[in-house]
Amino acid sequence: MKGQPSHFESFVTRLGFQTHEETEDRLSLIWRGTRFPGYLCLGISLALLFLSVPVMEAIRIRGLASTAASLWYFPVMNLILFCVAVFLLSLKRVIIMDQRSQQVYLYKRSLLRRRDLEMNFSEIVTLRLGTDMVYSGPALAGSTAGQSFFPAFALRLVLTSGETVLMDRGNKRRIEDLARRLSRYLRKPIASESINTTQSG
Repeated sequence: MKGQPSHFESFVTRLGFQTHEETEDRLSLIWRGTRFPGYLCLGISLALLFLSVPVMEAIRIRGLASTAASLWYFPVMNLILFCVAVFLLSLKRVIIMDQRSQQVYLYKRSLLRRRDLEMNFSEIVTLRLGTDMVYSGPALAGSTAGQSFFPAFALRLVLTSGETVLMDRGNKRRIEDLARRLSRYLRKPIASESINTTQSG
C-alpha cells in the first residue's frame, strides 16, 4: 500500500461520487461536490470587477489620499472571492478500480496539495457498510462547545492491516448500490455493522 488511509477521512457528510468510466474491468468514480459554491463565488467575483477595476484605476491616478481610496475594500473582496472560487473548483476526489492491475487508486486534490492512496486487491478484506458519527455545527475559536454529531451512512474498505478507508457517505440506498458495484469489481464480500460512535474527521 502506498499512502495513508487517514488522509481520506472527511468532515463532508455526503460525498456523492459520479461515474466517470465503467467497463468490465475498470471503474472510475469522481466527486466534485463544491462546484456550485465555487461557481457562485466566481460569478460574484466577476460581477465585482465592474466596481473593482474603476476603483483601482481611480486610486492609481489620484492616489491614496483621494475619495476613491476609501473604496479599497472592493478590490480586496474581489481578490478574496476569486481565490475562494479557484480553491473550491480545484477540489476533487477520484476512485479507480482496475481489475487488470488488481489495484485500487484513490486521490484527493485541492489547489494546495494532492493526496494519493494505492492498494492491491489482496490488501482488502471486505467492504463495510456502517454509520459514522459526522461533525455538524459551528465552532468558535477552536472550541468544541456547541458542536454536535449525527449519524451518516458510510461505506469503507477494511484492510488486512486493520485500517479502514472511507469511500463514500450518503443515503442508505445509494451507498448500498455503490457497495454492490465495488464488491463486483473487487470480488470481496460486503459486511454490515451497527452505528460506529467514533467521530470522523
